[in-house]
Amino acid sequence: MMSIDWKKLGLFAGGILFGTAGVKILSSKDAKKVYTNCTAAALRARESVMQTVTSVQENAEDILAEAKQINEDRAAQEESCCVDDDSEKASEGAE
Repeated sequence: MMSIDWKKLGLFAGGILFGTAGVKILSSKDAKKVYTNCTAAALRARESVMQTVTSVQENAEDILAEAKQINEDRAAQEESCCVDDDSEKASEGAE
């Protein structure tokens, strides 16, 4: 005949009981209140992070624009130096 493993049967019954109690606890009004407060806190944190990200992006755009302007100014200055050098060489050759 078949022997019954009471230990396994007891663990199974305990698991069902614990699972049922867990579902009741997790779906209670107090638990829902905790979930709501945690979600609200996460949304506030998200908003704060998004404000920081926006600020960093704006600063990065400003830095990029200034860097481009510096490079344009430098290129224009180098070009004017080259033009001056060429005109000096042309005038020296004419003499």
